[in-house]
Amino acid sequence: MIEKILNTGYEAILSGLAAAFFAQVIKFFIFTIRSKKINFKIFTTTGGMPSSHSAGVMGLSTSVGLISGFDSVIFAVAIGYALVTMYDAAGVRRAAGKTAACLNRMMEDFYEHNVQALGGKLKELLGHTPFEVIMGAIFGICYAICFHLYLMKI
Repeated sequence: MIEKILNTGYEAILSGLAAAFFAQVIKFFIFTIRSKKINFKIFTTTGGMPSSHSAGVMGLSTSVGLISGFDSVIFAVAIGYALVTMYDAAGVRRAAGKTAACLNRMMEDFYEHNVQALGGKLKELLGHTPFEVIMGAIFGICYAICFHLYLMKI
C-alpha cells in the first residue's frame, strides 16, 4: 500500500491536505490556550496562527519538489501557486478583514448597536499577518519532508 503512495501524486496531495489539517489543529490549540475557551468553529475559520492555507500549499509544493525535483517545471508551477495563495492570505484577504472590521464599527455606531437587524456582522478574521503566513509555510515544508521520510522508511 505504502509503495503505491511514495513518490506519486497521492503523496503530494496527502501531504498538502494533512499539513493544512494539522495547521488547523494547531490553530485550535493555540486559540484554546490563549482564550481559555473551547471553540470548535476554529476548525472551519480562516485567519489565525498558523496559516493553514500556507501550510497546505507549501506542503504540496515541497512534496512535488521532493518527488519530481526542485528543478522541474511542475515544481515551478506548484511554488508559483503557493506564492500567489500566500500573498492573497497576507494581502488581499487581510485588507478585506480590516475593511469588514471598520464597516462593522460604523454600522454599530450608525444603527445604535442593532447590527442584527441588518443581517449580522461581516466576518473580520479573513487573512493573516505575514508572520502567520511564514509560520504556516515553514510548518508545511517541515510536514512534507517528515511525511516523505516516513514513507521512505516504511
